[in-house]
Amino acid sequence: MAAFDVTRGTSPVILAFPHTGTEVRADIWERLNDNGRLLADTDWHIHDLYAGLLPNATTVRATFHRYVIDANRDPTGASLYPGQNTTGLVPDTDFDGLPIWKDGATPTEADIGDRLENFHAPYHAALVAEIERVKAVHGIAVLYDCHSIRSLIPFLFTGRLPDFNIGTDMGQTCDPRIETAVAEIARAAEGYTAIVNGRFKGGWTTRHYGKPESGVHAIQMELAQSSHLTTEEPPFAYDPDRAERLRNHLKSILERIEEIALHLAA
Repeated sequence: MAAFDVTRGTSPVILAFPHTGTEVRADIWERLNDNGRLLADTDWHIHDLYAGLLPNATTVRATFHRYVIDANRDPTGASLYPGQNTTGLVPDTDFDGLPIWKDGATPTEADIGDRLENFHAPYHAALVAEIERVKAVHGIAVLYDCHSIRSLIPFLFTGRLPDFNIGTDMGQTCDPRIETAVAEIARAAEGYTAIVNGRFKGGWTTRHYGKPESGVHAIQMELAQSSHLTTEEPPFAYDPDRAERLRNHLKSILERIEEIALHLAA
């Protein structure tokens, strides 16, 4: 199976989707236990939520599931949040800390190497190619990393997660005008809550590629799934009414990012 899908656009904005894929290679599927086979930690429907909001944006989407290998983790295996509960490059557990592999089937170092080569590396090679292409056209590229997560996960964080979780690694990964604009729109959205660099400060993708001094800006948006799903439990169904309300605000965010990017490029 192909590790990624790419749709090329003319905008300076690139939308990345590292966690919406649900494909699991057959030999890997056989090693998942019943809990793992729920694929519960998918960023459910996020590529549908963003579809058409910025028609000229480039999109890069991983097709494989994060249990195969996590496309938003450091390929060296270094933790994004040292000292806090999280899941790794190839996770041993789900977001509730429960095992996802059959007894004796936990991935080995050799397995991780295989998955780095066949999934993680090709996805990021595609992302690099699009960043370079877009930057060659505009002199700038803005990578917007699209995510979602359940709003209540005691293993990972206390309390209820805000609806909009904006991550820029404490302002290091993008021009401050981008962070400010996204935060202003999210905070002004009636009926929603928002935070900047709270529990989620941007994953490996945002931190690795976001180098404003080189003309590449990156920002992560982690949405609480309660904002667009009927329930945060199986079958994780898409709620069209909730989603449409949210899409209006996401459209404003993306259009504003594009406007700022074009201004920075001028």
